[in-house]
Amino acid sequence: MTDHIRFDAQSNTLDLLDQRALPLVEERLYCRTLDSVIEAIKSLAVRGAPAIGVSAAWGCVIAAREAGLDTVGGSDDWRENLDSALDRLAASRPTAVNLVWAVEHMRALWKQKNPANSAELHTLWLAEAARVQAADVAANQTMGAFGAALLDDGDTVLTHCNAGALATAGWGTALGVIRSAIAEGKRIRVISDETRPVLQGARLTAYELARDGIPVMAACDNAAGLLMKKGLVQKIVVGADRIAANGDTANKIGTYGLAVLAKEHGIPFYIAAPLSTIDPTVLTGDGIPIEERPDSEVAELAGTRILPEGVGAYNFAFDVTPSQYIAGIITEAGVLSAPYEQSIAEALRGVTG
Repeated sequence: MTDHIRFDAQSNTLDLLDQRALPLVEERLYCRTLDSVIEAIKSLAVRGAPAIGVSAAWGCVIAAREAGLDTVGGSDDWRENLDSALDRLAASRPTAVNLVWAVEHMRALWKQKNPANSAELHTLWLAEAARVQAADVAANQTMGAFGAALLDDGDTVLTHCNAGALATAGWGTALGVIRSAIAEGKRIRVISDETRPVLQGARLTAYELARDGIPVMAACDNAAGLLMKKGLVQKIVVGADRIAANGDTANKIGTYGLAVLAKEHGIPFYIAAPLSTIDPTVLTGDGIPIEERPDSEVAELAGTRILPEGVGAYNFAFDVTPSQYIAGIITEAGVLSAPYEQSIAEALRGVTG
């Protein structure tokens, strides 16, 4: 699945498969302005750290065209307008570092090449956004091959939230590992946590896997401990939204609890994420900002209120799993292991040369 993020260069439109409507309806969302891209990110129409990053790169392309249109008299105002627009895009969600990475990557290319006008920048960014999208798919396939070696024939893998093709430009991170193992001929089954409050595991992960003919069973989030105790889970593989320099990892709320349970039951717990998800400026998980979303996502189910009136709800979108619970971090540079400060630093040095 790679057609869920498309860009029409002729109309300068980002074409997204609206993940809010899945799995019952496959609807396309057409983002023709930067504001509509930002809204798509905020509203979870597009979600998953790598997918947000790729969409942000295309958002920069749209912003370049808008900055040129907003300029009066051919002045250099477009540069200030665009810088401000990129800041708004980068701030649309706080936890997933791929968003900021993509925006700053595009901004750095702009400053390096210093095009004479916004039209030249638009052309430059158009090519770069396409490269970013293709590179994400390639990275996922590479990390999938590394991660497949960690799975044994006959394993049942528990995963949380959606870290599949929909959360990336294609193939997936955690699900990419599973897909790669199956491509090698291993018989792998999956248990997909439903992932409250908006059910990404039940709606999206189960949708992807069923679509690909991969055996999958859904489970309530709070059934994980029982499933492990019964011996129904051999490995756990999840994605990530931001990884600190010491390996502490932010992922969808509920991941921390899975890691603690996995440790208690002697089950290997793995993270699968591209190197762009690592934030070396954040030393530990304590420095990772945790997004709080509207309590209506918890208070309502399918548009119907399930909490009594006047009762609020905690709705932290992510939690942080301390690195001591993580058996390995699967990346396109290989499987990183403890001590993570060292292995992460070495992997990032390999990227920067």
